[in-house]
Amino acid sequence: MAALNIDNLPDELLTQIEQLATENNCSVKEQAIALLKQSLNKPKEKLKFLISPETDPTWEERRKAVPQLQAEIDRHRRVNPADFGLPDSTELIREDRER
Repeated sequence: MAALNIDNLPDELLTQIEQLATENNCSVKEQAIALLKQSLNKPKEKLKFLISPETDPTWEERRKAVPQLQAEIDRHRRVNPADFGLPDSTELIREDRER
């Protein structure tokens, strides 16, 4: 069986484990093992997202609006920096790398 050594265990935590062991008529080692098993066997809580059907009543409505928003974004004309007399970012990056 494997061994587990814990360095820098806070005194108050050890005291709590010792008290539980006394209450349960077992050794500190047995109590520590029981606590580890108990914490590992807890049912996992389902992940909650900030925006989801459970947390936001308008979620479904906004989800359905996504294709329309995407189409609107696609309709906008792409801006070319050269139209405004601005240099191409590729040239700026190349120039910066050559320094």
